Amino acid sequence: MRKFLFVFIGLIVGLTANSQIFEPVKWSTSVEKISDTDYILIAKATIDSGWHLYSQDVPEDGPIPTSFIYDNSAGNFTLSGNTSEPKGHIVDDPVFEMKIKFFDETAVFKQKIVVEGEVKSIDAFVEFMACNDKNCTPPTEVDLVFNLSNEAMSASNDSTDQDSKVLDTDSSSTNTDDSNKGLWSIFFIAFFSGFAALLTPCVFPMIPMTVSFFTKQSKTKAAGIRNAIIYGLSIIVIYVLLGILVSLIFGADALNALSTNVWFNLIFFVLLLVFAASFLGAFEIMLPNSWANKVDSQADRGGLVGIFFMALALAIVSFSCTGPIVGTLLVEAAAGGSQVGPIVGMLGFSLAIALPFALFAAFPGWLNSLPKSGGWLNTVKVVLGFLELALAFKFLSNADLVLDLHLFEREVFIAVWIAIFGALAFYLFGKIQLPHDSPLTHISVGRLGLGLLVLSFTIYMIPGLWGAPLNLISAFPPPQHYSESPYGVGNSKGGGSSVHTDVPEGAHLMAPHDILAFNDYYKGLAYAKKVGKPVMIDFTGKACVNCRKMEQNVWVKPKVLDILKNDVVLISLYVDDKRKLKDDEIVDSKLKPGKKLKYIGQKWSELQTIKYKTNTQPLYVIMDHNEDNLIKPVAYTPDVDEYYNWLSEGVGNFK
Repeated sequence: MRKFLFVFIGLIVGLTANSQIFEPVKWSTSVEKISDTDYILIAKATIDSGWHLYSQDVPEDGPIPTSFIYDNSAGNFTLSGNTSEPKGHIVDDPVFEMKIKFFDETAVFKQKIVVEGEVKSIDAFVEFMACNDKNCTPPTEVDLVFNLSNEAMSASNDSTDQDSKVLDTDSSSTNTDDSNKGLWSIFFIAFFSGFAALLTPCVFPMIPMTVSFFTKQSKTKAAGIRNAIIYGLSIIVIYVLLGILVSLIFGADALNALSTNVWFNLIFFVLLLVFAASFLGAFEIMLPNSWANKVDSQADRGGLVGIFFMALALAIVSFSCTGPIVGTLLVEAAAGGSQVGPIVGMLGFSLAIALPFALFAAFPGWLNSLPKSGGWLNTVKVVLGFLELALAFKFLSNADLVLDLHLFEREVFIAVWIAIFGALAFYLFGKIQLPHDSPLTHISVGRLGLGLLVLSFTIYMIPGLWGAPLNLISAFPPPQHYSESPYGVGNSKGGGSSVHTDVPEGAHLMAPHDILAFNDYYKGLAYAKKVGKPVMIDFTGKACVNCRKMEQNVWVKPKVLDILKNDVVLISLYVDDKRKLKDDEIVDSKLKPGKKLKYIGQKWSELQTIKYKTNTQPLYVIMDHNEDNLIKPVAYTPDVDEYYNWLSEGVGNFK
């Protein structure tokens, strides 16, 4: 039964993602000589896995297109036609609501020119914007040099301008390491989820039946083992193909479901509610019976093809149990920041399903040690249903945070989770029965142990209603300041002692630790000049998980809190603030000419993108009154000592 705890913890881990500075595109140039006067200038973009580069032709109000400018100030060449580009991919982008063409992996652009006289090289620059499933880089200009004196020579150009290099000199290696960690996290979460699916009534009874079939139908033990292994490999192939299909059909743009995207969170909330209701016994999500019948008829063909169709039949027949888990994994993996995430997720899930068939075929005597099928299998489904239900409300909370509706504040979220896990505890103790449960004459030791664990977790959450930080689930509930009683239920004072007796105009005290904070860049900067303190900018988001983890796990430490309260002026800028700007504050976007900045969050997002060459959160900056950085900005830094040292050095550099 401990597998359920692993799945629950794994899903919690899987919902977090690191925020970083990215340099996803590298450029190189070469030249192809056609004749003494005709050349083709070739610019090749090498794009990191999971990222994409936009076409030169992007509709109005869309993302920044890729564009090339060739320096012909000397007038010694002419362009012949336009710069050509590869075929690329065209998708319906859900964010910009238009058809957009993009490139992944590599993209080669060619421009034909006709030279006049002797020309050794041609200077140019490319402006581009790159995005992945979670982040976008700001518009970046890169200088290109095309060497005509030696057409075999290629000149590589780093895709990062000087400002970006100052910000993060080792972001490439960091990005690769974190990407690998993210994929391993997806794999292990999916692997444990596969074991959970294995213990459902749709899959578990198939183990002895299938293994017995192979051992009886095979002429030798070795043949039975071989067929069972092929059967297991077929299961892996089927689910991995499903992951590949999701990645190919939707592509990187269609999976661009940021944690701050309202529609993504609402759709996923409804989806998880449907999955939870199915597991709890309200209905079954099933594929058409005709599919199973057709596949089953193919399984009688024998040989490798027959074994493959037997595996496909298992996938279809067990869909009512595995479908909700697979659906959750696919969406979670796709939202995890990598287009290969769904493939890795399906590999981990199918491996957990396939392993028992191969192992029990090799050692059929182990079948006697398997517990008998019974009502406990439905209990597994119900437990998974409660977990799906609890996770659903995280996404509803995200939507409420982004829209700033205050309809699902911290106390409401915690109360819902207390009710869900309290009901689960009652169910495990046999006090609640659901439609497909068998009569419960006694409680097994495993069920009692899991019930006690869930009950303990439920009791642990109760003090959260009175302001307890609940560090074990700090990434899930809304932040403490997003609540009916930021300082805890029953605290009429509105906070403890504070070093700030008078709150200046435009500022507020962040609950529950009374950190003086501004949400306006210019008001905060003016106050910092007045009191003679450095500025700390906190680029954050209302539904940014890592932002909340920093605030609740790092900022609360005494040595860090002391600096935040006494030594800096904190300016928290929410890039997903959907409140509208006043009419006289609406301005043209510098990144997208012709487009207006209508929301507060858009203003701060553009400030971060232009000034700091990134739009990922959290990002922390310490600067002086001239708006110069006192230390290199940092992103998500969960190590308290490392973050404290960064703060101390930044404040120490202030003069």
